[in-house]
Amino acid sequence: MSKSKLRSKILNLRKKNSYKKFSLYPDRIYRFLKKNKFNFKNVGGYYPCNHEIDDLGMLNFLRNKRVNISLPAIRENNQMDFFEWTNKDPLKINKYGIAEPTLGKKIYPDVIFVPLVAYDDDLNRLGYGGGFYDRYLEKTTKFKKILKIGLGFSYQKLKKIPINNFDKKLDLIMTEKKIIQ
Repeated sequence: MSKSKLRSKILNLRKKNSYKKFSLYPDRIYRFLKKNKFNFKNVGGYYPCNHEIDDLGMLNFLRNKRVNISLPAIRENNQMDFFEWTNKDPLKINKYGIAEPTLGKKIYPDVIFVPLVAYDDDLNRLGYGGGFYDRYLEKTTKFKKILKIGLGFSYQKLKKIPINNFDKKLDLIMTEKKIIQ
């Protein structure tokens, strides 16, 4: 099945299951990052839309632990960058209908929470098809190590995600049931 057909199928499934609530258990994730000695002074999240897993509670929890939080914003030439953000800062809706920061300092996250449409056990991710995260990781990982954590429901798992040379693997995937490493 093509990526676009898989995407459509899983997005419909996610919409049908949108009543299900998923807790990230911020304290568990915080302990996991500390225990595994991951650097997470700067964390990039996303503002959830289209029935994505809501990471805002986790971001607020981390902010209270003195972690710098950032959200992505789309720039010219379809490039994406992360900008410092607090829940008191204004957001604007971009051309894709996604809320993004309007002001703030550019941040290069140590950890990025990545939304996904689908995933497999090999840590491959199927996104929305714009390639924003892949392009961002391609340019940024040349000078910085970033822990890439995909967030999704267990029902978004596929046996195998079709990939190409541009697709970037995740380091972890967190679902409501387990952490895949």
